[in-house]
Amino acid sequence: MKNIRHSLIIIFVLAFISINAQEKKKYKIHTVAFYNVENLFDTINDTTKYDEASPIMEMNASIRAEVYEKKVKNMAKVVSDIGYDDTNNTPVIIGVSEVENRQVLVDLVNDSQLLNKDYGIIHFDSPDKRGIDVALLYQKSLFKPIETSSHELLIYDDSSRKRVYTRDQLLVSGELEGDLIHVIVNHWPSRSGGEARSRFKRVAAGKLNKRIIDSLQSIDPYAKIITMGDFNDNPTNDSMKKELKTESDKERVKLKGIYNPYEDQFKKMGLGTTGYRDSWSLFDMILFTQPFLEKDYSSFRFYKAGIFNKSYLTNKEGRFKGYPFRSYDYGGFSGGYSDHFPVYIYLIKEVE
Repeated sequence: MKNIRHSLIIIFVLAFISINAQEKKKYKIHTVAFYNVENLFDTINDTTKYDEASPIMEMNASIRAEVYEKKVKNMAKVVSDIGYDDTNNTPVIIGVSEVENRQVLVDLVNDSQLLNKDYGIIHFDSPDKRGIDVALLYQKSLFKPIETSSHELLIYDDSSRKRVYTRDQLLVSGELEGDLIHVIVNHWPSRSGGEARSRFKRVAAGKLNKRIIDSLQSIDPYAKIITMGDFNDNPTNDSMKKELKTESDKERVKLKGIYNPYEDQFKKMGLGTTGYRDSWSLFDMILFTQPFLEKDYSSFRFYKAGIFNKSYLTNKEGRFKGYPFRSYDYGGFSGGYSDHFPVYIYLIKEVE
């Protein structure tokens, strides 16, 4: 376990070159991350949810506890490692998806690899038919929640007109060491049935997400808003480009605009966070509004975005070599992590 006090203030030194000389400034740096933890379900049959179809519940009852403990430890290891090489700290804020309930999050943050970080939990039960939710974890010493809300996505199947039960969108507003920021955690409807047939669901999710962002910006046009999640769409899809109107060029992002640092990673570098049928998709992203791009570092600004795809998270051989080493495969526990890589951004602030 990394023996670092949760109250540690990390100082990050960047070099800025001016016309006359090289000037060194000192910065605080924090990691903000998102991770689809792939079916983090407990071993208890919840009669109010359809959890019987979860991988762990399909296993023999005699091994469920052992598998669950290993799964939690694997997830805790990943969370403890994201951004650590550069910040000497775990993420100050991390959104997660595919969690069954609050208790699995309690077990996660109380794992020995994370316990000394004293993570708080923000979670609401959602009406998703699989019984999975989104949530936000945060280091209590560094982030102070002010207001939380869960926003229901109301969509109906085109043919049957029946309600499609999916995940709510979680909004958390709070102060990161005195800076007011807003974080939306998403897990948009899947591509089940095909991308084209299911597209309307993610377009609807994009519209809801934009309404939440617009409502915050109507109060404060300079609101610092982060929207993160497993969007089940790539950076170039309509839900991103037409509904959220994301930009890949920082210089083109207007005051109420949204910057997507992952679009170029997808289009120009061919990177992804999950693999399917021998191709990469970049479904997991962290997007944010224009005030994070300002050059005045008296408050937290964007520095860098990345995909956390360390070697231990990837398959080492076979057809899926290089793809995420997932937890469950072919009806059993593979000992892996998740079928998605986490994503992260660094926020920096000048230290006087």
